[in-house]
Amino acid sequence: MIRARIAVGGRVQGVFYRARVRDIARRMGINGYVRNLYDGRVEVVCECGDEKQLSEFRDAIYIQENIGVYVDKLRIEEKNEEKAPMFKDFEIRYY
Repeated sequence: MIRARIAVGGRVQGVFYRARVRDIARRMGINGYVRNLYDGRVEVVCECGDEKQLSEFRDAIYIQENIGVYVDKLRIEEKNEEKAPMFKDFEIRYY
């Protein structure tokens, strides 16, 4: 299993981006959380089964067609291989 921290920049706060990320993650069977950061970015922490699933998730949350959302930067800032899961679901966290 891979646990990753993804930083998302652009117009991603106040446009229901976190809810979309949560819905995508749950549909893909990915656990973790999404939250706003004070600097205007959004942080996504996720647990994926393998590199392929992480890549598919990353592509899916790079949402361009959603009205109001504009992702201009999406970077995996941290990635670790883990043996035990840390999360049981995918949730929206508030600071």
